Amino acid sequence: MTISLAQLRRCSAAVDLGAARTRVYVKNQGLVVDEPSVAAINTRTGALLAVGEQAELMDGRTPDHIRVVRPIAGGTVVDIDMAQRLLRTLVGNGLRKTWRRRPTMRAAVCLPYGSEPLAQRAAVETLTGLGARRVELVDTLVAAAVGSGLPVEQPEATMIVMCGAGTTQVAVLSLGSIVAAESVPVGGNAIDHAVIQHLRQHHELMLASQAVRPLHLILSGGDDLTPGSTEVHGRDVVSGMARSVHVDTERVRDAIITPLTAILDGIGAVLRRCPPDLVADLGERGIMLAGGSALIPGLEPMIHQATSMPVHTADRPDTCAVMGLGAMIEGKVQPLHLDPMAP
Repeated sequence: MTISLAQLRRCSAAVDLGAARTRVYVKNQGLVVDEPSVAAINTRTGALLAVGEQAELMDGRTPDHIRVVRPIAGGTVVDIDMAQRLLRTLVGNGLRKTWRRRPTMRAAVCLPYGSEPLAQRAAVETLTGLGARRVELVDTLVAAAVGSGLPVEQPEATMIVMCGAGTTQVAVLSLGSIVAAESVPVGGNAIDHAVIQHLRQHHELMLASQAVRPLHLILSGGDDLTPGSTEVHGRDVVSGMARSVHVDTERVRDAIITPLTAILDGIGAVLRRCPPDLVADLGERGIMLAGGSALIPGLEPMIHQATSMPVHTADRPDTCAVMGLGAMIEGKVQPLHLDPMAP
């Protein structure tokens, strides 16, 4: 991190290519793009019909000749051409013209921990197609830790759990570098799938994927005012007709415990690889949750119960990575200078 900070200050844009949402931070302007990583195309003509929020509303409601695609999966670009078209439309013509007038425009992009060279190359080519002359690659875990306000450049342990849509990344950082990290293929999509399967098996109800989020918000309430059951609308598995059922919130909580357990296993694996001194620091500082799926109901108390450590959630967990990367390109992060000792 100390070596790359000088290069990051030369960048004029920071990009977070997430499986759920794409975010762009422009130097001296702030966050200018925060849209779903979704595009709708006409399969007959190849025309791009909609992107972002408008395309997400089309998901599951389109005729056969219109297809809703997600060119980014697990923080990795799987379709470079479609990702470029998505970003080009989201950024807008005005900003792209500004970038093209700067022949030395640089951009920084977040990548998941342990990204393969092919994934790194796909991210570089995606931004190069928008006019970037140089692309700096930054680990998402480091950027999210900076965006969460953790002192990652200090000689003390900080732990970040980045809960994404497709994967959950866990890392312990010290002196601006990753000491130990683990990537778990469980995220918000796996939680949604568990809820959908529970309703299908126990209530014979098919639920649209976009209807899972309100159910999550209801489950997140832990006070006495939270109702014991929630009315959910969907389609009957047998008749195909619209039907409403009352779902027991406690049973839904039990249904999502299995995928959440995989996250606990990843946290335990990282802690076992850390030196004892860093684990002792974490006992006082605790664990920071970030990412769009950090507000999964039951996740924070479950981690606290399993680790006996304080667990905190970032103020804006969904934008921690891009805001942390934005702070780096703005020069707001000061590295810890370690001068070599004279012989």
